[in-house]
Amino acid sequence: MSHATRFMDRGAAGRQLAAAVKHLAGEETTVVGLTRGGVPVAVEVATALEAPFDVLAVHKVGAPRVDMWQLCPLASLLVR
Repeated sequence: MSHATRFMDRGAAGRQLAAAVKHLAGEETTVVGLTRGGVPVAVEVATALEAPFDVLAVHKVGAPRVDMWQLCPLASLLVR
């Protein structure tokens, strides 16, 4: 693993993140993984926290003077 590489793979990153947020276990926590690389990380976190897991699809788009943005539509659903 080089200095520029912080994790062996996304699973390893997820396990390290899970250890950092383990205090959230048992709370009303849902782990959301973004497509384009975040899903393997989120799966590890959700598994460690025994929390529900969902996926949010994002799309990479270009813009002037910006390499790439990842965008996704978000909506809030209020249930009474």
